[in-house]
Amino acid sequence: MTRRLGGSGGLVEEEERRARAELRDGFQLFQDRYAHAVRTGDVALLAGVCGGKHGRWGRICVLSAGHEERAPHWGSTVEGPVAWIGSAPDDD
Repeated sequence: MTRRLGGSGGLVEEEERRARAELRDGFQLFQDRYAHAVRTGDVALLAGVCGGKHGRWGRICVLSAGHEERAPHWGSTVEGPVAWIGSAPDDD
């Protein structure tokens, strides 16, 4: 049975959940590193973090700058980790 998702937003969310599950083991280290840098004020590490974010959804990419050629963005929301490709109009 094929599950039908409502609208393209549903397809995007489903793909983000799939990518999150697939990438979590490999990318959780970056999430932890970012959280530690924020707690300790590690400016040097934070300066090298990817600038990608989807502010409207509370996402901030925690990977190193320049990763976009080989991996999607990875960050967290109130619902947990998320992976996404590209940027959103509300990036600033």
